[in-house]
Amino acid sequence: MPFQPPTIYALASGRVPSAIAIIRICGPAAARVLESLCGRLPAPRTATLATLKGEGGDPIDEGVVLWFPAPHSATGEDTAELQVHGGRAVIAALFAALEKIAGVRPAEPGEFTRRAFENGKLDLTEAEGLDDLIHADTDRQRRQALRHLKGLLGEKAQSWRQQIIDTSALIEAGIDFSDEGDVSAELVAPALRRIAALRSEIEKALAASARSERLRDGLVVAIVGPPNAGKSTLLNRLARREAAIVSPYAGTTRDTIEVHLDLDGYPVTLIDTAGVRDTDDPVEQEGVRRARERARTSDLVLWMIDARESISDHMGDEALQSGAPVWTIRNKIDLVGQQPADADPTTLDISAVQGEGVDVLVAALVGYARDYFGGGEDALVGRSRHRALLLETAQALGRAERMAGEGDELLAEELRIAIQSLGRLLGRVDVEDVLDSIFRNFCIGK
Repeated sequence: MPFQPPTIYALASGRVPSAIAIIRICGPAAARVLESLCGRLPAPRTATLATLKGEGGDPIDEGVVLWFPAPHSATGEDTAELQVHGGRAVIAALFAALEKIAGVRPAEPGEFTRRAFENGKLDLTEAEGLDDLIHADTDRQRRQALRHLKGLLGEKAQSWRQQIIDTSALIEAGIDFSDEGDVSAELVAPALRRIAALRSEIEKALAASARSERLRDGLVVAIVGPPNAGKSTLLNRLARREAAIVSPYAGTTRDTIEVHLDLDGYPVTLIDTAGVRDTDDPVEQEGVRRARERARTSDLVLWMIDARESISDHMGDEALQSGAPVWTIRNKIDLVGQQPADADPTTLDISAVQGEGVDVLVAALVGYARDYFGGGEDALVGRSRHRALLLETAQALGRAERMAGEGDELLAEELRIAIQSLGRLLGRVDVEDVLDSIFRNFCIGK
């Protein structure tokens, strides 16, 4: 008897209580589950009103039932959906009824999507796109994730892989006819032209996507500076809430505080840090160390000082030697009166308390994010895994070009490496080591 996977179920909608809750059921026993709950099997792909009953025929709820027999379902397996009232008692009673049916168990995180992948309904790039779409916080992240969910990278990678397979067939044919020099040369020459064109196309895709994977994680901006410069006040104003404690006493902020912002669709993580100064307090010393460390690892540093102080007084601090661009933010300009405009666009005057100049700072941050991400949302590559495997492919094709004339067997081996790299990108070969990592990050019910 062939192995049959267990039938799984999960709440596929949001947190209860809610107006409507969706319970998804998938697997070989899905039809039996529906018959047990509804007393009959509804017509395929037709919303059907039914009374759902538990053990002993006691009614649990009245809801809409949908039945999707394999292979015409999202997972490729028999699938059912129960659309019921979203009360905790209703969900608990239905789950209790499902638990008593043999061969049925709760789904693990990402198990529905993994089954869709294993049944050929999604390639691995599409599954990753779905994960990114679930976790998208901004509109630009959503648009990039939707492109990947639509399979644009997968379609391109599949096309490249097929072309390399076809090219490899020419090389293999040349090896078979190696005793006939003219035939071998006639086959290898067009293969080399195709290899060069494919390598160029993949390298262009990599170049256009240089920072697109960062759009998933966002731009990290650290607010760094001496104590009482107004760092926490600025963080709260940008976050539009009291995210950090504001106090006139130096050393109030001892640890880093992170706030995630949506600036014109760009994801930005803003970090408030401890005031940078020499201190004997061991706790504050640790806060200063962490502030300097975050400055070193951020994408942009906002060095904030009191407008009544001189910028040159702080230029020697090691936090300014982070390697990331540093903007000087002169705060508390409301205390010093109107200042002449600074010609340096990376020096901005604000009043974090009054809000003066903050809109200019936000506009500058949006412009920086736009330049930093470039065309990220329109790029094919969205993850470092994609970049690494496409780079492996391009490098293998480049080696294949250089081996022309050194032996067709070596050339063919480089093409096999390129084919395997694209296969790993799509999830076709040798991906067991990454599957668990990818799917465990999905929420239950997906």
